[in-house]
Amino acid sequence: MIIGVPKEIKNNENRVGMTPAGVAELVKRGHTVYVQASAGTNSGFPDEEYTAVGAKMLPTIEATYAAAEMIVKVKEPIAPEYKLIKKGQVVFTYFHFAADKILTEAMIESGGICIAYETVEKEDHSLPLLTPMSEVAGRMATQEGARFLEKPQGGKGKLLGGVPGVRPARVLILGGGVVGTNAAQMAAGMGAEVLITDINLTRLRYLSEVLPKNVKTLYSSMHNIRMELPNIDLVIGSVLIPGDKAPHLITKDMLKLMKPGTVLVDVAIDQGGCFETSHPTTHSEPTYVVDGIVHYAVANIPGAVPFTSTMALTNSTLPYTVALADKGWQKACKGDPALALGLNVVEGKVTYKAVADVFGLEYEPIEW
Repeated sequence: MIIGVPKEIKNNENRVGMTPAGVAELVKRGHTVYVQASAGTNSGFPDEEYTAVGAKMLPTIEATYAAAEMIVKVKEPIAPEYKLIKKGQVVFTYFHFAADKILTEAMIESGGICIAYETVEKEDHSLPLLTPMSEVAGRMATQEGARFLEKPQGGKGKLLGGVPGVRPARVLILGGGVVGTNAAQMAAGMGAEVLITDINLTRLRYLSEVLPKNVKTLYSSMHNIRMELPNIDLVIGSVLIPGDKAPHLITKDMLKLMKPGTVLVDVAIDQGGCFETSHPTTHSEPTYVVDGIVHYAVANIPGAVPFTSTMALTNSTLPYTVALADKGWQKACKGDPALALGLNVVEGKVTYKAVADVFGLEYEPIEW
């Protein structure tokens, strides 16, 4: 198969879809890999490392899309890329369709085969291709939250872990999945008082056992969240419904319960955000203020640490990329139910129910 790895063009997106090690594996198996010039530079992988393992370099994004049967990238295509996707071309990336109707319509019109990393789901409901970026995003959510609690950044002027004789900051984490767990580990390690919520009592019991003693668990309900907000300094939103829009756990009227300078970090912004007042921001302008509350809603948080993120992503995606290249998308998906759940839009049809439901589109499941 001919695989293309284009340079990401989303604002401040420094990751690349595949490391040189991933390219080497595909080339070893007889596939042709085209990499756009300088695609990996910002992740720490110069062009020479790709050519050394057998990649062929192309000068432009247009040439990369035109040459490839399958595109492997990181973020969803944005407007300049829509017209580059060919009928029958496989695009393997994060899509987050439920948060973007324009993207969904564009991919339907393209006739491409859109396989979304975030909905590849194993039998145990784990999300193997979302997990590595969730780990990065969870850890960075705490790191960025701590930064924006600083007074020059608009926050309360609190050190997350405090110092002896001064109480540490209080952190509320909404959602006890991969993002929330990693955020809690970081916040606890920095010495904060941490409260993590979830609606799954089994999960809460598990978290209570494995997380440090400065992390407490709380059943997630609107009432419980409201009761905690007046005393919270940093809120990290990490709820996820695979493939669907995130629910709003903090509404606009709840902002008045918090003190000015409180920081909200919305990791769920890729799926529409879990705070009613959230809208996507970028690494160049990461925050804005609503009713005195600092909102951080960068839609590609792991893009700020591209070396770590690219390595982690390729570690997870490569076995699936190899299967798609070796067998073709139909045979690969038919043989792997987890990968088949990644099929969101196929040749003009919406094949993932949550996406169809969000936009009132016809759901047409794949029939093998």
